[in-house]
Amino acid sequence: MFLAASLAVLSIMVLALARAFLGPTLFDRILAINMFATKTVLLVSIIGVMASNASFIDVALVYALINFISILAVLRFFEFNERNLDETEPAEDAR
Repeated sequence: MFLAASLAVLSIMVLALARAFLGPTLFDRILAINMFATKTVLLVSIIGVMASNASFIDVALVYALINFISILAVLRFFEFNERNLDETEPAEDAR
């Protein structure tokens, strides 16, 4: 049963990677990478249950926290980048 769940999660991860490479916008790609990382946490948790080793759950939690913080940092970077681009463009009404 765990093997079937692992294979299902792996197939979803492949689809998420395809979406990350083929996504039409930047935010689609960021969402796909976030989904891939979330499924990685799920896969590590499944492996931990299969191996009867609780330390895998700790690794999964740390990876989830790192994923959350990194996605926030990337989104904040692009938000500030977008604001700076809007401020540096000349206004059309100034002519």
